[in-house]
Amino acid sequence: MDCMIKHIKIIERMDQLIRLQATGAPEKFAKRLEISRTKLYRMIKLMRAFNAPIEYDIAIQSYVYTEAVGFSFGFYIRR
Repeated sequence: MDCMIKHIKIIERMDQLIRLQATGAPEKFAKRLEISRTKLYRMIKLMRAFNAPIEYDIAIQSYVYTEAVGFSFGFYIRR
């Protein structure tokens, strides 16, 4: 269970940095997340499997979303 929570927290942080277009190159992005570059690529692949339109923009050296998307994970009380 802790592993799943850790992965979700990484994805949330990735989403935040991608939205800000502030990931940097893959090496820097992985370092910011405190994960290996290999794990970064696996996480991006996972996000893409869930339909996240992620691309790397070489001009700004950041991953970006090519379409407007939202990401949310968790439960809330319905009223």
